[in-house]
Amino acid sequence: MNLSEIKKILEENLNQEPSNGKVRNIVFWYDGEGEFVEDIKSLELENAKILHLTDNNKLYIKYLLEKKDIESNYLIYSPNPKPIPKENWLLDIEKYSEEFSTDKATVIMRDLGVKDESLRNIFKKYIKFFGNKERYSRFVSYNIEDYTEEKIDIAVLSTLCKLVIADFELVVKTLLIDKIEENKIMEEIVKFGDITALWNLLEKQYGYHFEENSLDQLMIMLLVTSLSYKLETKVPNTWEKFISSKVADSIVFIDHFMSHSIDSKSYNKISNHIGQKLNIRDYISKWDIEEYLECDTFKDFDDEIITRLITNLVENVGEYEKYRKIINKRRTTHWFSRLSNEYDTIYYAMEILRLEKELEKNIKGATAYEMVDNYTKSYYLFDTFYRKFYISFDRIDDKEKFYKLMEVVENTYTNWYLEEVSIKWSGLVEDELKNDIRISGLTKQEEFYETYIAPHMRKDERVFVIISDALRYEAAKEFSDIINRDRQGKSEIFFMQGVIPSYTKLGMASLLPHKKIEISDKGDILVDGINSSGTINRGKILSNHINKSVAIQYNDVKDMKRPEYKEVFGGKNLIYIYHDVIDAIGDKASTERDVFEAVEKTIDDLNNLIKNLVNNVSATNIYITADHGFIYRRSPLQEFDKMTRLGVKTIDQGRRYILTEEKPEEQGILSLSMKYLLGEGTNLNALIPKGVTRFKMQGAGDNYVHGGVALQEIMIPVIKYKNIRKEEFKSSKVEVKLTNISRKITNRITYLEFFQSSKVEDKKIPITLKLYFVDEEGNRISNENIIIADSRSSKPEDRTFREKFTLKDQTYDKSKKYYLIMEDENETVEKIYDRVPFIIDLAITNDFGF
Repeated sequence: MNLSEIKKILEENLNQEPSNGKVRNIVFWYDGEGEFVEDIKSLELENAKILHLTDNNKLYIKYLLEKKDIESNYLIYSPNPKPIPKENWLLDIEKYSEEFSTDKATVIMRDLGVKDESLRNIFKKYIKFFGNKERYSRFVSYNIEDYTEEKIDIAVLSTLCKLVIADFELVVKTLLIDKIEENKIMEEIVKFGDITALWNLLEKQYGYHFEENSLDQLMIMLLVTSLSYKLETKVPNTWEKFISSKVADSIVFIDHFMSHSIDSKSYNKISNHIGQKLNIRDYISKWDIEEYLECDTFKDFDDEIITRLITNLVENVGEYEKYRKIINKRRTTHWFSRLSNEYDTIYYAMEILRLEKELEKNIKGATAYEMVDNYTKSYYLFDTFYRKFYISFDRIDDKEKFYKLMEVVENTYTNWYLEEVSIKWSGLVEDELKNDIRISGLTKQEEFYETYIAPHMRKDERVFVIISDALRYEAAKEFSDIINRDRQGKSEIFFMQGVIPSYTKLGMASLLPHKKIEISDKGDILVDGINSSGTINRGKILSNHINKSVAIQYNDVKDMKRPEYKEVFGGKNLIYIYHDVIDAIGDKASTERDVFEAVEKTIDDLNNLIKNLVNNVSATNIYITADHGFIYRRSPLQEFDKMTRLGVKTIDQGRRYILTEEKPEEQGILSLSMKYLLGEGTNLNALIPKGVTRFKMQGAGDNYVHGGVALQEIMIPVIKYKNIRKEEFKSSKVEVKLTNISRKITNRITYLEFFQSSKVEDKKIPITLKLYFVDEEGNRISNENIIIADSRSSKPEDRTFREKFTLKDQTYDKSKKYYLIMEDENETVEKIYDRVPFIIDLAITNDFGF
């Protein structure tokens, strides 16, 4: 405890000029209750000595003061009551001395500047609490103004909870966390605080009304009260006794608890613990989803919603738009971030089944060109959704309930879509393109350089070409949208018809500038007579066409510093950068299962590469393309999915192709001439299994393949990105406006409407806002709502949000301003998106307003 006040008073008495013939000052201090026994040990006085009076040293002190030292000032401290005169050995000395008297409560009040004598008893109650320097220091740090008994109780509790500020909501939250974690703070409150004051405050603030003082009961009451607010049906009769009369503060408390970035983890433990006690899952199973769609007090709601959505999808109920709305509604609820993989898995499964239903299991395309057009406009989404499904599915810890859904997805994608589209496409190839694989009206992969790059070279412009091995069209489409959103510039995506067979060596060669492409007897791909294998050889081929050129691997670029960028690319007009993640993962039997994660990594790599090229060397013209695509299915292949190798002399081969000069007539085989690429002088043919069948080869690794003629293998993306430093080419978030005209709140429960002013498209990107009310000091006074403004709809009604706010049960001053805070957490500097002033004028401050 701070003894500064006592020291100050004592030194004033001891240092004053002696009077009445005295030559020094002696002060007696009888501490009848022994309150300062420990404190006196650390007390030091500037001009006086301190003597501790005990039952055994009275005669010595008398001798010391009257014989041995008759000049020094003395403080004589006794931890006992002042003795009666006939038993007081020092009575004669006391008659020419001063007496000092105080108690700890007085000292504490003086130290804290508390002048209200009516508070003396509450300070006396906490004497033991204030006896610890650390506790005393923390209590003082709260800088309480206008002391009241309640403020003192809350400050003591806050101190024992080791809080930075004195706040009863934080006290309750800390106690509940401690209960589920360690259960030690309550012992401290019993020992140094006032447990009765705690429960009185809980009754006053949150309406705790049970005879038994139990934190478990408190947890149940707060959670059930909060749930009753969001539930669209009546709570079970057995729970009604737990509903508090202080509904508003209970709701706000739970809302603040679950939305806290750190404490939410403890909330989850508490919620799961109480959910089991209430057997809540048994009740939820009897309710309709619409009755608890906005409830997120317990994880059980999400578990039940996920189970029902899975069941409906597996049973082919088909209400896909309803499922979409349910998932979208759950995105702003508490447990969604922890269950995002589960919801995403359901969402992408739903999208696959929805597309199947829309097409009525009828893949359309009367001609090869029409089939390509349909694929690049809509059918590619099957491949995207299948990829996204497995990315999410693989990240789920407990997959048990998802296995049946996985079987449905696998059956739909692999046994229907993949088979149907590839067989139909193979038929069109055989009918239309058997003699010349080239489709009229499409840019060919071997025309890439002349079509896209040569025009820049003729203008002496610098171009960066990024070739990502196996980046298929569907993933490139997603990536194009990402860089259009993230980068200040313009991104467009085109496609080319890839070379056949669709394998790396041939695809890479076709993207180089060339006059002639050849395939040697050993399977080497020669470009203008130079072997095109390897980065060094490709650099030579580039240099033969453009002197100021360079070929480099992505791995040699990714860690370069700015000076290295300038050194490598300075003065170069044509730069080819080779990136290999997808094929490197997919082509290995041990890692092919991770090929979809490799696509995600590729998108991240390419995004960072573009950013570095723009920032470090001011790259303006960037093209991203690929050598080939791929086919991947998760389920194991059966024997009928594989074809016995043909007994022909091969120049090169893979699971999806054979290069040979022979032209066997075999059922299930497409025999395609290579004259389209190599010229009339060649006798080479590409033998391709129809559909998605593979040639049998030794070893594992059948699931990820390329080399054939399937649309996923030969639709080659070309992303054209132009860095344009103009404001109109910079992405901006959509605007969200409060549409309510009135800025006055008259009910504790109030609804506000917000409007997303434009749809998400092109350079208009989504925004996520956190909404809550604060007072003039910035203290939160309401629950929190989240708006995810990402609608792509042109209909205004689809971009409207109606949010429910509940104000704390406290007194509001209608002469003061309160503020609706719209916070954008994704901003790193200015998080406050908008701050809207309101007047709060509640007619009945204690009425919840039902």
